[in-house]
Amino acid sequence: MTSPNAPIPAPVGAHAPASVAAFANGKSVGIGSLPHRDAAAAAAFSVAEFDIATVPSLPTRSPAEGMIAQAIAGLPGVSLGQYGSFAIDPVGLTVDVPITTGLGTDAFAGLTAFLDLAAKINLDGQPIKWQFVGPVTLGVALQRAGVRNAQAFSIAANAVRHHVSQIADALREALPNSPQLLLLDEPWMTELMSPDFPIPPDVAVDLVSTGMAAVGPDVAVGVHCCGRADIATMLETGPQVLSISASTDLVDYAGYIGRFLDTGGVVAWGAIPTTGPITVRVDRYWNQLSDVWCQLVERGVDAGRIRRQSLVTPECGLSRHQVSSARKVARLASELGHKVSTQATSSKLALGA
Repeated sequence: MTSPNAPIPAPVGAHAPASVAAFANGKSVGIGSLPHRDAAAAAAFSVAEFDIATVPSLPTRSPAEGMIAQAIAGLPGVSLGQYGSFAIDPVGLTVDVPITTGLGTDAFAGLTAFLDLAAKINLDGQPIKWQFVGPVTLGVALQRAGVRNAQAFSIAANAVRHHVSQIADALREALPNSPQLLLLDEPWMTELMSPDFPIPPDVAVDLVSTGMAAVGPDVAVGVHCCGRADIATMLETGPQVLSISASTDLVDYAGYIGRFLDTGGVVAWGAIPTTGPITVRVDRYWNQLSDVWCQLVERGVDAGRIRRQSLVTPECGLSRHQVSSARKVARLASELGHKVSTQATSSKLALGA
């Protein structure tokens, strides 16, 4: 068993050059969107309420800031309508066309407000996390809008690569000393193993992996899925961070998770529910997370690594909550992360207590 204070091993794989050391030890981080209508207030929330400053996205403020709307902005042949709807002109669609990310537009007001605040409070040097829709989920959206399968996913891959590359550059320029973590949001990976899914799993793996690689080797990368996805397939994409709901369903993937941790990976545990009643005390969520960890340790996962190589997050985005409820969830995540980082759980986990 490794020491609880041992350094995180250098990650291996396609994205190995970036370090994930700043994104571990139970730190809390935001996931998905926020409910704010004021972009400046959302940026302040994202910096103050999470241990790792999180770039906000604000679809409640503007439908243009929804994750699909952000990604299709600027695509030839695509026009945005009200309430996040969009129309497609198949004649105008082109697969390999350069796409300019409108960082100063309504679609990226959360990012703009975040960068403005970062300059005011001298955030440079602190780790930052951001998120963008993944090419599989974007491809499904385009396919459902009437684009042919092959074209839909090729266009999606091209759009994601261009957008994440330009966002990473903007963050580098504004915060040159801040480690970055990008999570590609792939809710449709829950259906990836279905026989009627529009693309096979190996194609989906290549799409996500290529999207992550577009940001360059200095940005830590990962994949996020709120639902019950096939963990083995998610790991095949080559993430350094695996963002998943903290559920006992994960015990069936103990071998995959153990190997991922052994090679330097970090798991972002979606341990604070974002549906149903939210309790005031963190004890319930700590017990639930500990139960998952104990079962994984019983299956051979290293107890020291599972605690050290972890982040704590809300289970999903918070855009459908009130701001006060979102704050409660964020503070529960931070409190739970503090328990992860300070309590000596290794011996307890090793005993399966």
